[in-house]
Amino acid sequence: MPLRAQVNPGNSKVLVVDDDESMRRLLSAWLTKAGYLVCEARDGSEALKRIKDECPDFLITDWEMPLLNGLDLCRQVREMDLPHYVYILFLSAKTSSEEMISALEQGADEFIRKPVYQGELMARIRAGKRLLEMERRLSQMARTDSLTGMLTQRSFFDSLEKEWIRSEKLQLPISCVMIDLDFFKRINDLHGHPAGDVVLKAVSQQMTKSAGASELLCRYGGEEFCIIMPETLETDAINWAERLRESLSEMPISVGDKTLRITASFGVSQRYPDTRSVSALIDQADQALLCAKRSGRDRVVGYESLRDAADVNWENDQQTELFRGVEARHVMSPVVLCLREMETVGQAAELFLRSRLNSTPVVDENGKLLGILSEKDLMAAMVSLDAWKLPISEVMKPNVITYEESTPIRTIYDFLCRVSIRRIVVVNDNCPVGTISRATLLRWFRNMVLSRGLMSEELLQSMGVNRSDGRSQERLLETAKQLAFHASKMHNYVESEEEDVVPYIVGEATGIQELVTDLLAYSRFVHHSAFAESDDCGMD
Repeated sequence: MPLRAQVNPGNSKVLVVDDDESMRRLLSAWLTKAGYLVCEARDGSEALKRIKDECPDFLITDWEMPLLNGLDLCRQVREMDLPHYVYILFLSAKTSSEEMISALEQGADEFIRKPVYQGELMARIRAGKRLLEMERRLSQMARTDSLTGMLTQRSFFDSLEKEWIRSEKLQLPISCVMIDLDFFKRINDLHGHPAGDVVLKAVSQQMTKSAGASELLCRYGGEEFCIIMPETLETDAINWAERLRESLSEMPISVGDKTLRITASFGVSQRYPDTRSVSALIDQADQALLCAKRSGRDRVVGYESLRDAADVNWENDQQTELFRGVEARHVMSPVVLCLREMETVGQAAELFLRSRLNSTPVVDENGKLLGILSEKDLMAAMVSLDAWKLPISEVMKPNVITYEESTPIRTIYDFLCRVSIRRIVVVNDNCPVGTISRATLLRWFRNMVLSRGLMSEELLQSMGVNRSDGRSQERLLETAKQLAFHASKMHNYVESEEEDVVPYIVGEATGIQELVTDLLAYSRFVHHSAFAESDDCGMD
């Protein structure tokens, strides 16, 4: 019959708990004959250990038992964090309504009076099987994305936390792969969202086919996917990602009468000793993914390559010493202005024009970093007048490479030397406090070398810097004049009756900051020459 086929026991596991050995043997014989996998326990305490080791689908328990009775066993099972629901049947000679209610309130699903009849027991087991199947179908629907069949973000993180704990406990490697389909928006724009759904489904099927049974696959959002690979080093995860990248690029996807091709970008990271949490691991892979996208797409980037030292030739230990003890906070350009996520594109454009900014962090109402907005983002949005009313959260770049302000500057220097990204954001508790760009590092490095006198006279002259030609004094005077000019303008702005002076102050503060670094760089030579002139005068 179709109904019996639907509730076929298959590999359903049943735990029989009774201190009466003859009763255990009888029930086990009936259940085994019907196709169930059966194990036994003599009392509630032994049953709890078995449930923790291997969670059954059904629990059939007697009421009166030594050590831990059936009622307490039922209550404790319902308090346990188990991988799935356990259907509990009580067996007892107790027949009063109060006793039945007590068992049901402790979490029992069925109550069977002794003596037990085989037909009644098997019928109630089959009824329980139908309920379990329905519960697990609903659970599966809640846990998985309806289009791709992959885990949703919430269920993904639940599973990932458990895998993370296991990895830490057993000291096993674990890697994360972040995947983003390249130019996916074009497919939706050109062929419609149904075509995009066809592509997402085909890609997810290929990912599932390529992944092993132990991997956790998640549709992370839109066209972005996340895969956790337990017991896998980053190098092996990169090899897997490279094979998947090639298979995706070669896979034709039929959409109606058209054949589409798609590529994907991959970011890969394993857990390192300083990777403190699940979110940190995913963030590392996300940083690598961002580099893959920024450096041309259709490629795999490993986080290790971002951590490695850049290919820079250090001439001597003295130059290497420039980085010693220097952190991001010492070099960064302070963030003097952030945009709120609900400010509009038009407001941001006006602010950029008035303050001479070319990018700025975007924060939430608590000042936490959400993304970064650049002139390029605004240019892409300005082609539509309607877009000027959009909140900047819809056009900003949400993927921002960040470093804590205590990060050694050598780490950031190596990163910016290796990748095509021009700027990173410095944060403190995920609040943006500064930015470091290649220009920031270039200016800092130049000034540090000059101030420490590490350049030869020949190299200094090639840069237009000469200790003895008096130009340092001229440079210092000119820089001081410029500083005074900008400071005066800032003072006037503050005293003005303008409603919003912030953009003007930001512009002047930016100019002052650059001039101050130049002032520090040349002060060493002016100081040297000025003292030399004073000594000469004294000798005369």
